Amino acid sequence: MTQSLALARWMLALCCLPLLAQAAPVPDAILQQAKQLRDQALVDDTAYTLLRDLTTQVGPRLAGTEAEARARQWSVRALQQLGFDRDQIRIERFELDGWVRGEEWARVTAPYPQPLVVTALGDSGSTGPIPVEAEVVLFESIEDVEALTEGALTGKIAYVSHAMGKTQDGSSYAYFGKTRFDGPGIAASKGAKAIMIRSVGTQSHRMAHTGSTKWPEGQTPIPALALSQPDADQLERMAADGETIQVAIKATPRFVGKTRSANLIVDLPGSDRGDEIIITGGHLDSWDLGTGAVDDGAGIAITTAAVDLIRRSGLQPRRSIRLVHWGAEEVGLLGAKAYAEAHADELDRHQLGSESDFGAGRVYNIGADLPAAADPVVDAMLRLLAPLGVGQTARDYTGSSGPDLSPLNDLGLPSFRLLQDGTDYFDLHHTPDDTFDKIDPEALRQNVAAYAVFLWIAANTDVNFRAQDPAE
Repeated sequence: MTQSLALARWMLALCCLPLLAQAAPVPDAILQQAKQLRDQALVDDTAYTLLRDLTTQVGPRLAGTEAEARARQWSVRALQQLGFDRDQIRIERFELDGWVRGEEWARVTAPYPQPLVVTALGDSGSTGPIPVEAEVVLFESIEDVEALTEGALTGKIAYVSHAMGKTQDGSSYAYFGKTRFDGPGIAASKGAKAIMIRSVGTQSHRMAHTGSTKWPEGQTPIPALALSQPDADQLERMAADGETIQVAIKATPRFVGKTRSANLIVDLPGSDRGDEIIITGGHLDSWDLGTGAVDDGAGIAITTAAVDLIRRSGLQPRRSIRLVHWGAEEVGLLGAKAYAEAHADELDRHQLGSESDFGAGRVYNIGADLPAAADPVVDAMLRLLAPLGVGQTARDYTGSSGPDLSPLNDLGLPSFRLLQDGTDYFDLHHTPDDTFDKIDPEALRQNVAAYAVFLWIAANTDVNFRAQDPAE
């Protein structure tokens, strides 16, 4: 190598040094700020106070009802009391078909008369004022009902079981949830006059789990009830004795026509990359049996407290941080779909996001499906989250960023999720036991700390999370 060529390469290297420093995925100053936010979150009970107030002052928040509207009013007041400017809080309304619960009961009339603990599933049809009484036909799975010929259940009540078990990541819900999502429509298509299902849950207490159903277009909903786990066991024992089972059902829910829900949005404006958005939040509505503490009052409290912690720090993120309290999630992700439609012109500005909607269990992992250039950013997050017990990364993650962010994932938002321990989540999910006393304050603080780290680092890196890897 000639002396002049060596000198030229040395000078080129010197010129590049500032550029290399600027290209650090997460500058040391940002990491130090994220650490300070994390440590502050671990001694801060803003989330716990928010969740206490939401579940106490509002309680159950069924989508499209006056209670959900009161929850939005609560959100506005809570954000203002924290210090957010009222003028920066936006409410985006949308319509939905309203449904409300009525009277509901069931009892075995033969061979062994006794009451059953039941609850109507969302969008269940009504028996009307006169109870329905019929023979019950038992099935081990919804696939067994699906295999029947048309009309095979005419005049009968279908009962469908399943074997959902506990998993840390809740992965069993998608498979066994079909019993509830699609089961009523399938049973109706076979002529059933009503359907009862084993509750889609994982506890053995004598209470039933509600949840949404999907009816094929044009199909008239039939009465659809969930049985508590012990009562489902009771029916199956009767059937094992070879007895013909007769059950009477009364359920009088009502479709109330068009009503309204809304998404509530507030931003922490960014600086030099302020047109880019890091999005987070939870859904404000809940089912009407409990007070919606784990689903999803906890998510509202966790993400609101994390964003507020950043606001209170006086630090300005480079990217804008957007907090959303979504409406009408439980009845079909209606708020999520309305958000994607309303913000269609800025979807490409959404860089990354994670919704908290899996209770208040501790964050134990990160699920990420990001370009390789983002790996150092995720690694930086993990170094700060490791002391919180977040010890690995699912880089082959195939899930969404959360239910309300799934429409944005479908439209190009990269998948990213702070994964919570959901081992016991389906003990409480959609039941009367979804109440504030089930919340662990220490786990709630750990969640806020994890979200604060995620939000601050994601908002202050130059890495383009939406960029595809060259191989793609």
